[in-house]
Amino acid sequence: MKRAIVDETSVQSLTNRRYADFVRVAAVLTGVLVWCVVWYWQTAAEIASIWWRSDTFAHGLVVLPISAWLIWRKRDAIGGLRPEPIPWLALPAALCGVLWLLGMLASVAAASHAALVLMTLTAMVAALGWRLSRVLMFPLAFVLFGVPIGEFMLPALMTFTAEFTVWALRLSGVPVYQEGLHFVIPNGRWSVVEACSGIRYLIASLMIGSLYAYLHYASLRKRLLFMMVALLVPIIANWLRAYMIVMLGYFSNNEIAAGVDHLIYGWIFFGFVIMLMFWIGQRWSDPVEAFASASAPVIVSRTQTNWAGAMPVLLVTAAFPLLQIWIASPVQPFGVSYATPSPADGWTLLHGATADYRPHYQGARGEASAIYQADAGDQVSLYSAFFAEQHEGAEMVTWGNGLLPPDDSSTNRLHGPLVDTHLGHVRSSMLVRGLNRQMILYWYVVGNRVVIRDWEVKLRLALDRLLGQSDASMVFVVSMPVGVEPEHARVLLKRFVDDHHAALGEMTQLAEKGVPQ
Repeated sequence: MKRAIVDETSVQSLTNRRYADFVRVAAVLTGVLVWCVVWYWQTAAEIASIWWRSDTFAHGLVVLPISAWLIWRKRDAIGGLRPEPIPWLALPAALCGVLWLLGMLASVAAASHAALVLMTLTAMVAALGWRLSRVLMFPLAFVLFGVPIGEFMLPALMTFTAEFTVWALRLSGVPVYQEGLHFVIPNGRWSVVEACSGIRYLIASLMIGSLYAYLHYASLRKRLLFMMVALLVPIIANWLRAYMIVMLGYFSNNEIAAGVDHLIYGWIFFGFVIMLMFWIGQRWSDPVEAFASASAPVIVSRTQTNWAGAMPVLLVTAAFPLLQIWIASPVQPFGVSYATPSPADGWTLLHGATADYRPHYQGARGEASAIYQADAGDQVSLYSAFFAEQHEGAEMVTWGNGLLPPDDSSTNRLHGPLVDTHLGHVRSSMLVRGLNRQMILYWYVVGNRVVIRDWEVKLRLALDRLLGQSDASMVFVVSMPVGVEPEHARVLLKRFVDDHHAALGEMTQLAEKGVPQ
């Protein structure tokens, strides 16, 4: 009887110690999370705002609760383990801070959002130590699904969806005329828009699939295989969904699946596919015993935690917001005036002429445009926008700025090949709106260098801001209506750029002289 009482007391004491260990770990994780959110409040608020208003990233609202639940499930494995802070993890935390700072200086929200989450996870691992972090590896890593990133895949996903749909329609005997993301069948016109890209299905499936794999498989090989299936299935399912919706519209003469209801059909089909995937995956679930052996608690010595080891990481995380405030000093609004180049031999400047097409760039310090006429009578429009002291709302490369306004869904943009000019390689595109077509060559100038990639522009501007150099830059767009032969327009635009390359190359420097010192 006495032994039973002693055993019961020992069990209760062990349970109390394990509970205390779990509470300690939960307090450390909560403290690190609050610390990072306070210092990076603007970025954290942006992430939460995207979760709330974006259908694509609405899953982020449940990421933290699910992560907390997964940590709670590991409470027994945490027993016997105490935090063992790792000071040298301040180095990877600093790298995350640099990425966050570059994202803030260049206004690349995806970079700053990802950097904050990675920095927070690094700080959590640094505060807990390797043993605890290994036990909580997946619950902590699950927070990465909260990063609102993935929209860079939209163009590729939309293109793949359009190509598959057109291929399947032709295979079914339906005649199709395709122009990029737009295609026409005998009784209707269809286009693949962002909502049809399947990115929502892809992100949701990957998050749910990884959670399913973690809960149902103990083998790493099975988990990775199931996550691969969760990655591929929504892509293929979205292709089939798009094809079936167009076929429904074709056979019903657009009476069904031609409006918002086709999105509802899509979610129903996607739900069915995901449930089928889980049902099949259930057949290979590992037994409970496999999880028990894989997650057996590790008994270690219960030494006192040296909390001073967590200070380097906490100090590093606090340093970068202060550095950002010091670098990004406020700038008073100002404007810059500059002239377009004088016409070269073989060209005439048309005074007072108005172009049919104008790019959409807001926040510029100055703009200039002109229309030139070649000897043969063809007209070329030149547009330029100058940016300096860039910040949110006054940036050259940002959402909403580009060849088309963000709300223009009626114009189809067809990407063309790079064009080799005296300035270097520039990009080409053709804009199609009904019977109207515009051939376009465009490029950026950053630091007196021609740049054609948006990400390179952002990176160069961020580095210039970080090094205290001028971020003066300019975008150039030359365009002309397209007749029967698009190649003629591309050749004439190349000739215009080559004939005026010296004057075009000096425009950024001339405009920069008008920037207040």
